[in-house]
Amino acid sequence: MTFEDLNINKPLLNALNDLGYYYPTPIQRDAFSIIMSGKDVVGVAQTGTGKTFAFLLPILRQHKFTKEKAPRTLIVVPTRELVVQMVGEIEKLSTYINIRVGGVYGGTNMNTQKNIVLDGLDILVATPGRLLDLAYTGALKLRSIKKLIIDEVDEMLNLGFRPQLKNILDVLPEKRQNLLFSATLSEEVAQLVADFFANPVKIEVAPHGTPLEKIVQSGYHVPNFYTKVNLLKHILKTDETLQKVLVFIDTKKKADRLFELMQVDFKDSIGIIHSNKSQNYRLNIVEQFHLGNCKTLISTDIMARGLDISDVTHVINFDTPEVPTNYIHRIGRTGRADKVGHSITFITEAEIPNQMEIEGLMNKTIPLLPLPVDLEISTELIPDERIESTQKNYLPSPNMNQSRGAFHDKKLKNTKVNRAQEKRLARRREKQKAKRKKK
Repeated sequence: MTFEDLNINKPLLNALNDLGYYYPTPIQRDAFSIIMSGKDVVGVAQTGTGKTFAFLLPILRQHKFTKEKAPRTLIVVPTRELVVQMVGEIEKLSTYINIRVGGVYGGTNMNTQKNIVLDGLDILVATPGRLLDLAYTGALKLRSIKKLIIDEVDEMLNLGFRPQLKNILDVLPEKRQNLLFSATLSEEVAQLVADFFANPVKIEVAPHGTPLEKIVQSGYHVPNFYTKVNLLKHILKTDETLQKVLVFIDTKKKADRLFELMQVDFKDSIGIIHSNKSQNYRLNIVEQFHLGNCKTLISTDIMARGLDISDVTHVINFDTPEVPTNYIHRIGRTGRADKVGHSITFITEAEIPNQMEIEGLMNKTIPLLPLPVDLEISTELIPDERIESTQKNYLPSPNMNQSRGAFHDKKLKNTKVNRAQEKRLARRREKQKAKRKKK
């Protein structure tokens, strides 16, 4: 099947031809007619399968010109990088369509974004917090929303946006089409769908947890953090096939430490992205990685999730993720567009249980390679590794579960909530749920 076989109009076909896209992916093929019919949809597909175009194509196909300033389509995504990327994808597809699109997100001047909204939009792309900020100030009118798309919803919930999502769903018009797209369908996502969607059609194009077959996987058993650093340096210096490398690491603190150590040898050819970096820096480093000026990008899971970075030759799991599905998302960054990709995983003794869970999910083992003979093995440990080594046989006391860590009590003024508003929203949710059940 080609895009011409779908009910796609000439302006969209011209834009797809300009982009070099002729054949729809499975989720694009399966979702198109269902979304066009107006039904609610829950789309579950792996990273790199074309989820974004799966909902953009039917939305743009149904677009009709209007002078109304309030947006009719709302797309909610978890991060500002995804807002920028989504707006860019819409602009690519709407080259031959008269459409107004804008993006809003936190961490920047809200007055500037108020002006974007007030000038008039057909499609608004937003992060949850900034969307509610604009709605509560009255700058953004949501009464005309006919289509709601929530993308990367599982990651949005992981980031703690559930209250904001529920508030957004409460204030939108009841009569609307809901589209939800995600790489996984967790219990929390399923509950959100049950509460707010009306008999949605589920589209799942790949079995949950199945890796892309065109990715060559391998791994190394490595004793500690600093030996991992030496191994990463060795691989980048000796393997010329590593042209565009995405390195995943589990925390911002470790990402910063790794970046500092790698800069000594790689200087401007290596970059880093995580939520503590400024917005301008993050957008710029992603652009440099796209262009190939930055060869290696160090990233945490949250920052790389959903970013459409093409032609990644290798994904390196500097840390073996504790959540097996995160491994699937990570390696899905490579091996796209019918190209062979490679993933390399560094595994310490403490991470072997993570490796076993990942292999169980995939029903496939990660082939292990011997460490290079000339690799420098470090005996130095980072604080986390020193704690692990002294507590291997340590059982925490029951009181440890009650520890509050470094968190402190909120000031009294910050603990107040609007009970009346909460009750109104709860009543409205119950009414909406009852109506959907009657349908």
